Amino acid sequence: MGLSLEVAGICKAYNGQAVLRDCSFRFAPGRTYAVLGPNGSGKSTFFRIAALLEPPDVGSVRYSDDGLELPHDLNLRRRFTLLLPKIGVFNTTVFSNVAYGLKIRGRSAQAIEDRVNNLLVTVGLAHKRWQNGLNLSSGETKRLGIARALAVDPEVFFLDEPTANIDPKNTEIIEKIILSMKTAAKSTIILVTHDPAQAQRLADHVLVMENGRILPQ
Repeated sequence: MGLSLEVAGICKAYNGQAVLRDCSFRFAPGRTYAVLGPNGSGKSTFFRIAALLEPPDVGSVRYSDDGLELPHDLNLRRRFTLLLPKIGVFNTTVFSNVAYGLKIRGRSAQAIEDRVNNLLVTVGLAHKRWQNGLNLSSGETKRLGIARALAVDPEVFFLDEPTANIDPKNTEIIEKIILSMKTAAKSTIILVTHDPAQAQRLADHVLVMENGRILPQ
């Protein structure tokens, strides 16, 4: 069945100010979801909690495989990945940036080369494989981040504002990459966006957040 995610009764407050209020949802394997809402609606906090970056004050985050709930350990965390708006790039080549996750997982040199080269073609960076990653444009850096995340075949892929602050050409390229992932249905994709049109273009299901709540569907 694959990895499924369910959040139940999530509440979160900072300095006494409620940010999330009783949020619940189940993400089915292999589907694409957009979390949509204005700034301050709680969508990025919801995203971080679902990705286990921080705990909720109240409620639970449950990852399950074939009905069995999984502990929040390293084995689970290696089954999903996330891409934040500000991507950390290593001071090395584009190729080595993308290869990093595969190297720490002990993949063979040939497997790494084949996987990375294919991904660089997918994200349109094959011609820059030996360029230092720090010298990429902001849009190219976003695409590098997607390639690096996809290299490890995540079962759940979190993307927080994947096209924020980049030009239309790179936005179009990134949306095409997400749509190709959606067609393959290998990963559950959960993306945060403030753009309703983008949410409709990319997602199977749109969650609308307002004032810390998920609005009824």
